[in-house]
Amino acid sequence: MARPVIAIVGRPNVGKSTIFNRVIGDRLAIVEDKPGVTRDRIYGIGEWNGRSFSIIDTGGIEIDGEDHILRLVRAQAELAIEEADVIIFMVDAKAGLTHADDEVAQMLFRSHKPVVVAVNKVDNMNRMDDVYEFYGLGFGQPIAISGSHGTGIGDLLDAAVEKLPELDDEEYDEDIIKVALIGRPNVGKSSLVNALLGEDRVIVSDVAGTTRDAIDTPFERDGQRYVLIDTAGMRKRGKVYETTEKYSVMRSLKAIERADVVLVLINGEEGIIEQDKHIAGYAHEAGKASIFVVNKWDVVEKDDKTMQRFEQTIRDHFLFMSYAPVVFLSALTKSRLHKLLPVVNHVSEQHSLRIQTHLLNDVVSDAVAINPPPTDKGKRLRINYVTQVATKPPTMVIFVNDPEIMHFSYERYLENKIRAAFDFEGTPIRLFTRRKSDED
Repeated sequence: MARPVIAIVGRPNVGKSTIFNRVIGDRLAIVEDKPGVTRDRIYGIGEWNGRSFSIIDTGGIEIDGEDHILRLVRAQAELAIEEADVIIFMVDAKAGLTHADDEVAQMLFRSHKPVVVAVNKVDNMNRMDDVYEFYGLGFGQPIAISGSHGTGIGDLLDAAVEKLPELDDEEYDEDIIKVALIGRPNVGKSSLVNALLGEDRVIVSDVAGTTRDAIDTPFERDGQRYVLIDTAGMRKRGKVYETTEKYSVMRSLKAIERADVVLVLINGEEGIIEQDKHIAGYAHEAGKASIFVVNKWDVVEKDDKTMQRFEQTIRDHFLFMSYAPVVFLSALTKSRLHKLLPVVNHVSEQHSLRIQTHLLNDVVSDAVAINPPPTDKGKRLRINYVTQVATKPPTMVIFVNDPEIMHFSYERYLENKIRAAFDFEGTPIRLFTRRKSDED
């Protein structure tokens, strides 16, 4: 299910990234006391009062004179209007109401989207009087917060979550495999959709970035029903801050979230670039079943080792996704296209696979007997038992005597042994370590 979206909007240096980090409980956005520093992650998951939501930090703009500031603030507001279900409009108590704030407010009014005004940097009671002028924005009661001290965040989230829409639990039946196609522009996502459907259902152009929206296309093959979610291409970070490209990234992330299986398309003619790793990383972090699809294989000069070399290159570049199979094809000529859907079916099954507890414990016991856990400061890790608690992705909890001495390398060793025993091809698996209690 796609989560509702909250976007944080405001001019530079009002503290958007600080609030973003507090909401998601991590430091994914870079925080410095100067404008325009947000360069990396702008998308996260938050939860409040039992409601889960996606949250967007619309930071990351450069400053080059007042006119440039207003233009970029306007672009951010347009992004939020387009993508968000609820908008947190952040202003600065110290700076007071500015012309840029008024510019954003006018666009938000025209959007008819729910807006909550957050007055940041109210670091003490003496600043409470500075909040009142923001009633003039016309969005109701402003909420005083301090990003640096963490005060008022609960009140802000109460107000924002209250305005979130109720979403349907599931758009499609459980037996339908939802497949998202992701990749940088011009790798052939729309062409692959058309090839799978056998008709031109999606506009195909050789101009990078033609597809701006995520488009759902149901179809059936050999008794199995699918929904293809075609997404706009993700450009490299230097260009991602163009407004339409920001839309594209957000939509692609939403498509990943809704999918069961993610096809990570790579341009076989151009090879792998750094942005391919970022794109694949989104699917990995979301815990989705994934397949590398090397497209345009028809135009690659080949010998009998070309495919093997290319697959090894993928393995070298995507060490974090060693579980994902690789399919080589040409959407244009439909060469090797018949190999794709059987792999989609297989990784979807693995993504949903549930292993009985006694079988898991047999494998882990054998692994421990072959390679006992190392000691840490004279204390040895003791594994009591392991159980699977979820699917999509398969998630296991390992109960131990002391989680602090579970080294990541030994956890990886156990994961490899579990994979060797039960396959799990195409899907990440997640291992969590917990202390065994009497209740357990």
